[in-house]
Amino acid sequence: MDSLIDLWNRQKQLKKILFYFLAPFILIFSCADSHAQTRDTISVFKFPISLDTFTIKSGFDIGAFIRRVQTDTTFYKAFKSMHLAPYSAVNKFLVFGRNDQVIASMDSKTQQVRANGCRTTKVLEQKTTGDFFKRNGDYNYYTAELFAYLFLAPAPICNERDIVAGSMEERGIGQNEKSKYELKQLIFNPGSKVSGVPLMGDRASVFDAGEAEKYNFKITAQEYEGQECYVFSITPKKGYEHAVIYDELITWFRKSDYSILARDYSLSYHTFVYDFNVRMKVRTKQVGEKLLPTSVAYDGNWHVLTKKRERVRFDVEINY
Repeated sequence: MDSLIDLWNRQKQLKKILFYFLAPFILIFSCADSHAQTRDTISVFKFPISLDTFTIKSGFDIGAFIRRVQTDTTFYKAFKSMHLAPYSAVNKFLVFGRNDQVIASMDSKTQQVRANGCRTTKVLEQKTTGDFFKRNGDYNYYTAELFAYLFLAPAPICNERDIVAGSMEERGIGQNEKSKYELKQLIFNPGSKVSGVPLMGDRASVFDAGEAEKYNFKITAQEYEGQECYVFSITPKKGYEHAVIYDELITWFRKSDYSILARDYSLSYHTFVYDFNVRMKVRTKQVGEKLLPTSVAYDGNWHVLTKKRERVRFDVEINY
């Protein structure tokens, strides 16, 4: 617990961590056999989208759907709502070295407690191996440090709410707040343009001309855990596999209200300054009147110039 409180106070170092970690942590963190081609002539998105036969026969409004994808806030709201609910979580970290050998690990059970309008995280159990922590108790790996920054509250955090109107655009003053804003856009609004991530430019903006023509876009009807969904998937076209950021982006939208029940990310990018190859899966479910995240699975290999390479896999299971 002491290491978490120390982490909470290390704002200067978190600025550097967030800045370099924005790109790979897209975290953190919408079928039928026959297909036909159609073109969106309603919205500003003008590139072909593959539709399955069922979706075509249903009179599906492509333009309206694309606008929903681009303006979705249900995913973001689910994570904000998580801060308002008591829950327990099981966390498992594995850090890999050469030859895929585990060089450090952490297994823990945590509990978020709500009291007097505040949330606090209690560490119920924790076991580590290798050099997961430094001698002074700080995290030895940026992935773990950022996870703690995003998901743990060693000191009480109060007066939060899950109203999302306008909150996606909120940004504070200073580099740390700017970095958090960029991270929020990458996690909860994937495929949109995000300024400030070094050397990435407009490559994250998959719906804009210059990037959209490099991808295949597909919408299918599919059942997910007993609920009817529209599944929106993005994959690179042949020949562009090494010229794009998103290797795969799949989102399951619940048909009844277009809430996001699941999202799979796979991203990679290589520059002289940094490179990353990251896969991430996030799942949500309805708990009473709230949609809440239930699991996050992350598998990442990334390196920043002057820093040691990190290959980390972690899984978080949340129970309400």
